This record gives sequence, structure tokens and C-alpha cells, in this order.
Amino acid sequence: MKIIVNVDVMMAKRKISSNELAEKIGLTPANLSILKTGKAKAIRFSTLMALCHELQCQPGDILEFTED
Repeated sequence: MKIIVNVDVMMAKRKISSNELAEKIGLTPANLSILKTGKAKAIRFSTLMALCHELQCQPGDILEFTED
């Protein structure tokens, strides 16, 4: 079982760059990269809320649960 992070998919749909998104939600580009690649161990609700607000989506559009 694992959680897939689809931030890059939503960014492509909204045509927004990593640097622009990071600036708008108050993350460093490096931390956004860690989140996008799925290497993050956790995400704050405030960060998830900011991502959803800027990308105009729901949390389920960003996070996906899969079974191996």
C-alpha cells in the first residue's frame, strides 16, 4: 500500500511552474520538490489546504491511495 502524490499532474493541468507554486503557498522550491517526488513522510493540513486553494482542486486530486 502506498500514497501517490499527484501535485505535478495538477500543476500541469493548471499550467503553473514549481517556483511559482512554491512562492504562492509559502514553501521552498526544494520542499515542494520533495513533496512532488513522493519522498515526503508527511504533509501539514495547512500545506494541503494551500495547495488545494492555489491549484483549485480537492485533496483527493492531489493524494491517491493504491494497493500493491
